[in-house]
Amino acid sequence: MANVLAMHSVCSSIATFLNNTYPASTNGMAMPACDFAVLSSQEMSTGPTDGNRVSLYLYRATVNEHSRQQRPSRAPAAQPAPLHLDLHILLSAWGATALEEHTTMAWAMRQLHLHPLLDASSLTPEPAWDADEVIQIVPAELSTEDIMRIWDALEPSYRLSASYIARTVRLDPDELPESVPVVASRYTYSAGLAS
Repeated sequence: MANVLAMHSVCSSIATFLNNTYPASTNGMAMPACDFAVLSSQEMSTGPTDGNRVSLYLYRATVNEHSRQQRPSRAPAAQPAPLHLDLHILLSAWGATALEEHTTMAWAMRQLHLHPLLDASSLTPEPAWDADEVIQIVPAELSTEDIMRIWDALEPSYRLSASYIARTVRLDPDELPESVPVVASRYTYSAGLAS
């Protein structure tokens, strides 16, 4: 059962995975120092100020298309159905040189290609994930117009970016309190006596 912390958990779990697996060198080539971080809209509008960074920015959340047609149960005591979300994440490279941006972005994209699944053991525990929970990370195609709209809204200069969808993030309803027992009252009716 995942609670409302699930969206942030998925984003921060991806950043943690990339930070923990980022190598000092690959194929005999030294890799530039790099930090992978989840940024808010405010942080994206100013951009990182120092060092190399690949940012993860959650720019959209949508209801999963396969779960939209689920009908709620009509049973009065039934638990409401969970909400299934797809999280749209923009990966962006911030670096001092083109080589640093290209190298860190290529590595991050390859890493997500090689490891496209996050299971409960690699997700942060705050949302109380079920043991069998799995989040799939898939590349998403954004049109040039959509990318430009995002960057125009954020205001910093455009950065090398790639879009991904984390699916399916299940948000379970809060547990309903136990039903309060019905308190019955008895009323009596008596006809008035006529005189």
